[in-house]
Amino acid sequence: MSTPYTRQIERLVNGIPTQDGAGVSLTRVLTHDLQRRLDPFLMLDAFHSDEPSDYLAGFPDHPHRGFETVTYMLAGRMRHRDNAGNEGLLEPGGMQWMTAGRGLVHSELPEQENGLMSGFQLWVNLAGRDKMTTPGYQDIPSAGIPETSPQPGVKVRVLAGSAFGTDGAVRRETTEPLYLDLALEAGVTLELPIPVTHNAFLYVYEGRLAVGAPGSEPRAADAGRMAVLSNVEGAAGVTVKAEQGSRFLLIAGKPLNEPIAQWGPFVMNTREQVEEAIDDFRAGRF
Repeated sequence: MSTPYTRQIERLVNGIPTQDGAGVSLTRVLTHDLQRRLDPFLMLDAFHSDEPSDYLAGFPDHPHRGFETVTYMLAGRMRHRDNAGNEGLLEPGGMQWMTAGRGLVHSELPEQENGLMSGFQLWVNLAGRDKMTTPGYQDIPSAGIPETSPQPGVKVRVLAGSAFGTDGAVRRETTEPLYLDLALEAGVTLELPIPVTHNAFLYVYEGRLAVGAPGSEPRAADAGRMAVLSNVEGAAGVTVKAEQGSRFLLIAGKPLNEPIAQWGPFVMNTREQVEEAIDDFRAGRF
């Protein structure tokens, strides 16, 4: 009898080294050309450096409209401030979930002069009807992110959605994001549930995974690579095996299937809406 865990690796992606903000070095993992395929996700950046010149400049004041930003820290300290009066300190293991909605101006600046800075920023699109919603901000410390161990050798942090009977720190009705940070000991095999409606990908940041259902020919995903998972009708998820001790993200979401019009930090449905966002920002209406 065939297993329902039948998603495979459709494509392996190498991240692109780049700089953003005032000169922060990072790796852009989910790029513009994958936005349609991985709808509702717009971008994933990974940053990891113990060289202060790679991160000290940070991200001074900059605007967003039309989507959500999710920053997840593995190491280091980053201070958030925005023009709605929100302020928070991101520390190791913590997460910040910001809904830009109709417009926010914020900064993200390091609160350390040396040491390791490591983590991820994910952009999640908003449905057209929600793009001009009231902005919102959540700071979730490490202790506020639920953890579970569904079997020996497996630890799962549930940042968003629900997995293995554990509800995550954040839930969203429209895009239904599932965001997991997983650690597997070497040799462990895990069946990972993913809603059949969702686009999904893995990002391995330590170790090496073999991905594929039993009886199939698994493909390997090494650290620093993103594995776009196939959409298979009726598939309940994906089977992974840690060829080494491994840590990785599983990110999945329900596609919006709407037009995407983007200009930098503004993501709307039409060019006219983007031009309106630019005008509103320049006029100080954020």
